[in-house]
Amino acid sequence: MDLKDAARMILGESADHPDLMRLSRHNYDELSAGRSVPYTALSTMLRMAARKNLFPALRGRHGIHAFNDMVIVLGREIDRQAPIPHH
Repeated sequence: MDLKDAARMILGESADHPDLMRLSRHNYDELSAGRSVPYTALSTMLRMAARKNLFPALRGRHGIHAFNDMVIVLGREIDRQAPIPHH
């Protein structure tokens, strides 16, 4: 799974949540065009999907393995881009 597939999964379940639908559509379109998406936008998309309780629908539609792959792909990219905090 790649980032575009992960964004498409969230986009597919976001119809009842216009703010999440706009963000996931934008992220998907950017990734489809070969452009990168900032970790902040990916993180917000994943967090909004969780807060709007879309995870059960995503697991039900795509299966637990695809759901886990989606979370891992997004998490790795967020982690890769995020600045390292200085203590």
